[in-house]
Amino acid sequence: MKNILVVEDSESTRSMMKTIIEDLGEDYHVFEAGTGFEALKLLPAEGFSLIITDINMPDINGIELINFVKSTPQYKDIPVIIVSTEGSEEDKDRGLALGAEAYITKPFKPEEFQEKIRVVLNP
Repeated sequence: MKNILVVEDSESTRSMMKTIIEDLGEDYHVFEAGTGFEALKLLPAEGFSLIITDINMPDINGIELINFVKSTPQYKDIPVIIVSTEGSEEDKDRGLALGAEAYITKPFKPEEFQEKIRVVLNP
């Protein structure tokens, strides 16, 4: 079972992402967080195989969340995919420099999203 944490402040986007991930098969279990703070509360409770996060969120944003994950020994090996409306090369470079394994620009095709997840989880 692969536990995936989706961190996205838009409930409709979060729900859509959950559906797309669940379409990959029953080996995937999705946990949802509407804010970076909610994500931080969930981290110790589950063994996550992947974190998918937006950048622009209230309270703790995606950059701060990634910084925390990648600088904390027990979480640093969890791969991260950024999904954001910020699509410039500079934004992508910054996200990947923080330690994210992939960067997807919204809007995206479900197939593209699923392929990134497969690649990151099965290198």
